[in-house]
Amino acid sequence: MTVIVTDEGFAGSDWAAEIGEDQILDLPPETDPEEVSLDADPRLIRVAFPSFADGRGFTIARVLRRRGYAGKLRAAGHVIADQYAMARRSGFDEVEISDDLAARQPADQWRFRSDWRAHDYQSRLRTG
Repeated sequence: MTVIVTDEGFAGSDWAAEIGEDQILDLPPETDPEEVSLDADPRLIRVAFPSFADGRGFTIARVLRRRGYAGKLRAAGHVIADQYAMARRSGFDEVEISDDLAARQPADQWRFRSDWRAHDYQSRLRTG
């Protein structure tokens, strides 16, 4: 099982039932986002994060948003709570993590970072 992380905290993962498998596009981290065809207009694009140290998914999200993708964008895999603000700023709507990771990093750790617009260095510089 997996857990979906949003700005509100943890939610279940019945995405396949509510969206439909044919409306989901799964992208591996080595995907060139400029080459992704958005003609089918998928309702959900999931970008794989095989390791918390692999940041290619953030670039994929940013480029897909820049190219005009307006559907749901999900980071899936080993994203840690400390990376949640970066994921949101990159264009992801939510993060999908394993139950094991959710047990190690409970919802309060993710919610702490849910005000992702306020956790950037530019905001800190403007107020300081």
